[in-house]
Amino acid sequence: MITSIKRISLLGVVTTTLFSCGNGNDNADGYGNFEATEITISAENNGKLEVFNVTEGQQLKKEAFVGYIDTIPLSLKREQLMVSKEVTISKSKGVLSQISVLNAQLSTAKKNQIRIKNLIKDNAATQKQLDDINGEINVIKQQIISIETQNAPVVNELKNIDVQIKQIDDQIKKSKIKNPINGTVLVKYAEPNEITSFGKPLYKIADLNTMQLRVYISETQLESVKIGQEVTVKVNANDGLKNYKGTITWIASEAEFTPKIIQTKDERVALVYAVKIDVKNDGGLKIGMPAEMWLQN
Repeated sequence: MITSIKRISLLGVVTTTLFSCGNGNDNADGYGNFEATEITISAENNGKLEVFNVTEGQQLKKEAFVGYIDTIPLSLKREQLMVSKEVTISKSKGVLSQISVLNAQLSTAKKNQIRIKNLIKDNAATQKQLDDINGEINVIKQQIISIETQNAPVVNELKNIDVQIKQIDDQIKKSKIKNPINGTVLVKYAEPNEITSFGKPLYKIADLNTMQLRVYISETQLESVKIGQEVTVKVNANDGLKNYKGTITWIASEAEFTPKIIQTKDERVALVYAVKIDVKNDGGLKIGMPAEMWLQN
């Protein structure tokens, strides 16, 4: 399947003074929103979508078979190529037989070459023996080239047919739609029996088991955070705040201007650093949900 990956945050990137998880103070060390990695699965072939077993909200396993595109035209084309190949072979059995015999001789000679090299290491063979087998290999290769050159049209036609058959086999394989990651289907773009085309989106999926909280911190806070550090993440819940354990997985190497969603003009021109925190999702975390980061003392 063709996939396109992007990072998203549906409700904005940071909500510093607008959002404090309802705790009535600004003691949190960072504010932001949850993100997930979305993957758009697209068709890799043209044709009728014969089977497509995908529903929004469905949990899919990696490599799960979810549907296929009609392969009858491809199968018929493959059969036609196989017939053409048999006809060409019947016209050139003598040539192919000679090449087959020489290839077998070449294979045997290469095995003898390896054996003699090993014997030389043990002082059980001479350099002349190795030179002789090397010469034999070169002669066989030249004979193969000579026959192929003299019968180039036939040989090239067979090679061309083989390439076309491999291309058809690859297209048939890509007509089977397999899910690339463990995740939850977010959006479904197609239905069974629709005519699809190469690159057309079929569905969008994201792994929601681990969410990423993107927060922004000031330069003075950089000394307090490091990759691998455990932090507390707080989100709104019916009975107040709910705490999650999080791990810092990324810290921006360059500063950027504070996102405009922050209220005051002074804050908007301040430089901040983005930080990503992995949080295990218990099912309550959603893409775009605002949250607070608290450093553990």
